[in-house]
Amino acid sequence: MEVQSLYQIAIKFAAKKHHNQTIPGSELPYLLHISNVAMEIIIAAQHTPDFNVELALPIALLHDTIEDTDTSFMEIEAAFGLDVAKGVLALTKNDKLPKQTKILESISRIKQLQTEVWAVKMADRITNLQPPPKDWDRAKRIKYKTEAQIILNQLKDGNIYLAKRLEKKIIDYSHYFDEI
Repeated sequence: MEVQSLYQIAIKFAAKKHHNQTIPGSELPYLLHISNVAMEIIIAAQHTPDFNVELALPIALLHDTIEDTDTSFMEIEAAFGLDVAKGVLALTKNDKLPKQTKILESISRIKQLQTEVWAVKMADRITNLQPPPKDWDRAKRIKYKTEAQIILNQLKDGNIYLAKRLEKKIIDYSHYFDEI
């Protein structure tokens, strides 16, 4: 299937699933975040030899569906195949775990899959390193940056282009510590 057609199918699926959600701390539709993650993947694919954009793109567009909506693994598998469903599931934090171990456990599952899944996790955090919600205190902002650094340290070998982007975004994010 052409990448453009795959994009249209996956973004429509995501739009239906996230239809009433907004980006935390804003009134912007959540679909903006999802399309920004997909944009990072499309650009990374242009800078990465042998990058499987047909795998990474639907995972990018669907990466929060299991975590944030009523979408099931089986529903994604039926619509997009097993590899996409496994990627989305690996990117889904396990809410049964203590908060401090969720990110490491998710990264562990991500690292068992194709590097395109690693790329989606980095693209997601790149996109999330925007101005933080106004209700986040300094400690929460620092914690978010620390998590981003863990993601970079663990997944940087999965995509050099996105690792460099994430590293720069982490550095730039530090200026939000003094805005409170």
